[in-house]
Amino acid sequence: MILRWHGHACFEVVDSRGFTIALDPHDGYSIGLKPPSFKADAVLITHEHFDHNAYSTVAKPGAERHSMREGEFLVGGRYRATGLKLYHDKVRGRRRGEVVAYRVEVEGVSLLHLGDLGHVPSDTVLAPLKPVDLVLVPVGGTFTIDPREAIEVLKILDPRVVIPMHYWVKGVNLPLLPVDVFVELARESYEVTTLETNELRLVPEELQELHKARVYVLSPP
Repeated sequence: MILRWHGHACFEVVDSRGFTIALDPHDGYSIGLKPPSFKADAVLITHEHFDHNAYSTVAKPGAERHSMREGEFLVGGRYRATGLKLYHDKVRGRRRGEVVAYRVEVEGVSLLHLGDLGHVPSDTVLAPLKPVDLVLVPVGGTFTIDPREAIEVLKILDPRVVIPMHYWVKGVNLPLLPVDVFVELARESYEVTTLETNELRLVPEELQELHKARVYVLSPP
């Protein structure tokens, strides 16, 4: 399985046969980035905010659209997914609404996209999303959890691999923190690697052999 980051909270997941899943696509221009450069067979949207729901930007003709879908379902008729309602803020959605986090199993790798999570849920609340190999976690604060809260959430989820998202990079016109604060906190518990690419290949057998959980900071595309 190949995972590619297209800036902000947008990820591309590609299986060995080329089936492609988009998670939280943005249109690029509205947040100061380039538009995502791929087309997807299925699009998962955690919430209907402009920087996460640009279906038409990435969708192939007839692509599946799963927006804020709760419960268990199949993506592409083949990959098991679970959607869990969480909140975009610390007041049960009264300020920014709800988000649906998605756990998807692709070719033996379970990944979790937390969307614009705005609070630290309890272990009981997050239980339906566990166990999980890879967590895509927002760390930029302002509209989501901040770096310290992200670490709290990760302690509950206990993944093998973490990829931070939804933080400030050059060009972004949103008031977000850069990834550096999260990285410094993460070094206490994780092996942190900054990659010079926006791509990560994930092999189930290699994940099982990791002796220490890892954080990979991907480069903007």
